[in-house]
Amino acid sequence: MNSIDPMGLKGGAIKRRKGIYMLPNLVTLAALFGGFYSIVMAMNDRFDAATMGVFCAMILDSLDGRVARMTNTQSAFGEQMDSLADMVSFGAAPALISYEWALKGLGRWGWIAAFLYCACAALRLARFNVNTSVVDKRFFQGLPSPAAAAVIAGFIWLINDAGIEGPTVAWGMFALCLFSGLSMVTNAPYYSFKDVQMKRSVPFATIVLLALIIAVINIHPPTVLFALFVAYAISGYVVYAWRKARGLQTSVISTSTDEPEESGLHDLEADKAEESHLLHH
Repeated sequence: MNSIDPMGLKGGAIKRRKGIYMLPNLVTLAALFGGFYSIVMAMNDRFDAATMGVFCAMILDSLDGRVARMTNTQSAFGEQMDSLADMVSFGAAPALISYEWALKGLGRWGWIAAFLYCACAALRLARFNVNTSVVDKRFFQGLPSPAAAAVIAGFIWLINDAGIEGPTVAWGMFALCLFSGLSMVTNAPYYSFKDVQMKRSVPFATIVLLALIIAVINIHPPTVLFALFVAYAISGYVVYAWRKARGLQTSVISTSTDEPEESGLHDLEADKAEESHLLHH
């Protein structure tokens, strides 16, 4: 007969409490701080610093997943933490910055545009979470929220650098918020760059090209970065139109009519339920 320990587990084996991986979540928290910093700077009319916070959050957001995979520290907690941080940094922060910088003078139309962008970011992130298992990994379904935020922040950075006041381009900001927000919830396919392997060897010409791109960005960062992200935002519609013209499947999601499996979203709750079952039996 197996012995029962005081905790009620057979054989005295106690299941260890699951912890939280520190390294990838520290990177995620740093990205979250970038979004929070942007909001604070916008409230103090320091819009140049606010846009820098968004771009820093974008860089950090691109690193946390890679850090988790490289160190084998992926977790369901990390996935949810990343989504929540993205909502602040690439949803709420760009919406508030654009409103404080230019949209405030439009009254009701201004906050409608800012809210629409914020709502579309939330919808895009929620759809990404539940469609992870059924979307072609080479593409994103809709404009990624970091890229949408970069379009907004890049425009503000560019106009500010030119010495132009935000209210004078309020309707331009209005149109850009609508374009970026709605692009996030379309089915347009955007290349994800996930098939680019950093550990693989590349031709020498690739390194030369990267050096050239860095040099071009340094000519005038606001103009070049804004142009790059606008081009990326348009690329999804170009790919969509190209596939449509060739009679190819335009959506990157599975053609199945079944609801996508929400695998990986509730692993922590399942672990807790299993642990509770063991403790009481």
